[in-house]
Amino acid sequence: MLIHRYCNFFVFILLLAGCQKHTGSAEQDKAAALKKPVAKVSQVWIRYPEPNTPLSKDAALGKQLFFDVSLSASGKQSCASCHSPEHAYAPANNLAVQLGGEDMQQSGTRAVPSLRYLNFTPKFTRHYYLPSTEGLEDEGPTGGFTQDGAVDFLSEQAKIPLLAMNEMANKDADGFSRRLQQSPHARHFVELYGKDIFENSALVLDKAAKAIEAFETEDFSFHPYTSKFDAVASGKQQFSDAELRGFQVFHSPSKGNCAKCHIDRTGAGGRPAQFTDFGFEAIGAPRNSAIPANNNPRYFDMGLCGPYRKDLKKETGYCGMFKTPTLRNVATRGVFFHNGVLTTLEDVIRFYAERDSHPEKWYPAVHGKIDQYNDLPESYRQNVDHINAPFNRSVNDKPALTEEEMQDLIAFLKTLNDGYLQAAQR
Repeated sequence: MLIHRYCNFFVFILLLAGCQKHTGSAEQDKAAALKKPVAKVSQVWIRYPEPNTPLSKDAALGKQLFFDVSLSASGKQSCASCHSPEHAYAPANNLAVQLGGEDMQQSGTRAVPSLRYLNFTPKFTRHYYLPSTEGLEDEGPTGGFTQDGAVDFLSEQAKIPLLAMNEMANKDADGFSRRLQQSPHARHFVELYGKDIFENSALVLDKAAKAIEAFETEDFSFHPYTSKFDAVASGKQQFSDAELRGFQVFHSPSKGNCAKCHIDRTGAGGRPAQFTDFGFEAIGAPRNSAIPANNNPRYFDMGLCGPYRKDLKKETGYCGMFKTPTLRNVATRGVFFHNGVLTTLEDVIRFYAERDSHPEKWYPAVHGKIDQYNDLPESYRQNVDHINAPFNRSVNDKPALTEEEMQDLIAFLKTLNDGYLQAAQR
């Protein structure tokens, strides 16, 4: 069940102010923004989820499976091992990649994302069109689950760690089915899916994955909307001065420009802000030597065009593109980007602001030359975004953000952490 509410949402007014065409200096932008009236507000319809809705039988079973370590080859790993409820369903540690496998010593190759706020993810498409003043504008690849958008359903995403040799390491559906049949959940499986269910191991795997999907979809903890931002959006709270300045930096097309991809508008049907456009971007994150796979100089994780996603490997213009994550709970993360190369939100903001103006701070020197965008083969480095602020700087330009603006932006991003409210305001 969703709760309907009309809210006093001054953020909407500021959004319109932040999207005006840039015509002056950064100082003029800031002064003008601070003078924008915020007393007048719009009424915005937001539909927040009901926190006390009982789980379906499938979702209740999925919850049991989500926390069961006996379903892994090691007997030590469950979905929750990498997706901790206490850490917004992200890892509880700050490792760049997690360990798994039969001996719990096999390293992953990508940072583990949060499982919160995935329920509005659209199916993957190579061309996502939005209305514009000139007709329809192609936003490029959009949607799908995993960091390369390889699957269209949460159930298909759930199967990946269940079978991956560096995660829960079930060799195939038969192996998973045998483990599940020996678990306390076997009786529930038979009750829900019939007495002959274990005669078809592929069906067992499919039902288990769909039960996990039902849990991730139905359970309030995966989409609580209990941040300070939601309190502000509901007209129950106000931003501090620093948070409000950070919100303006977030929207400024000449500064943070974050809202271009991390959309904070209320969506269709009163859908709460998701802080992502579900699109893909090549930002040129530095290579991470902490990932064992990167010890091989010929190994590159190029996102949409491989090595794990196979169907777009010939689409070389997509190489280096990874899915834009939601920024909800971003300040609780221990690692950032697809390869976990940065470990503080401060470093992430600084990287965005200084990537091109001071590349020597982020990339190594090879034979006296900065090896910029070094986690991509040289032939694909032109795919990295050089057009949109803050990535439109040249070497030795001033960074896109001042120190004060970086700190203000961080203050705003911290308002996206869940837990400020006990439940979303209604």
